[in-house]
Amino acid sequence: MPVSPDVGSFLPTTQTHTLQQQINSMNLVINTKISGYYALSEFINGAIWYPNPALNSSTPQTPIWRQEFQLVIVIGTLPNAAGTLTVAHGLTVTSGYSFTHIYGSANDPSTTFIPLPYASPVLADNIELWADTTNVYIKVGKDRSGFTDNRVVLKYIKQ
Repeated sequence: MPVSPDVGSFLPTTQTHTLQQQINSMNLVINTKISGYYALSEFINGAIWYPNPALNSSTPQTPIWRQEFQLVIVIGTLPNAAGTLTVAHGLTVTSGYSFTHIYGSANDPSTTFIPLPYASPVLADNIELWADTTNVYIKVGKDRSGFTDNRVVLKYIKQ
C-alpha cells in the first residue's frame, strides 16, 4: 500500500522511464483505484483509509492504511405497512469493524426510484436505514410494497 494517498493517477509522457519504472507507476495507479464492481459477496473495493489513530509506535500493532470492503445486499420488497424490514447481512462483525458508508436504492419498477435512506418533510414518507452486527434494517412509515427491486451497499473497514 502507498505511504500516502497523494499518489498521482497518470503516467508522465514527457520523461523517459525504464520499463520497470513504468510498470511500478502503473501498479501504484491500479492499486489505488476504487473498483466499480458491486458484488453480492465481500469485496475489497480499492479505497484505503488512514491508519487507526489509536495505534502508534508504542502499541503492539503497527499503524497501517486500512482497506475498505464492500458488500451489496438484495433486500427484497419493502413492507406493506409502517414497520421495519430486517435482512441478515451475513458478516461476522467484530470490534475491529467500522462502517464507512451505508446506503441503497428502492425501486418501484414502473414509476419511482428513491435513495435509501429517504428523507421527506412528510414524516410517513421517510425511510430509515441502519445496520448492526447481524442485520440491515429498513423502517418505513407507510405501505411501500410497490418498491420491489431494492438493494443496500455496506462499506466498512476492519482493524
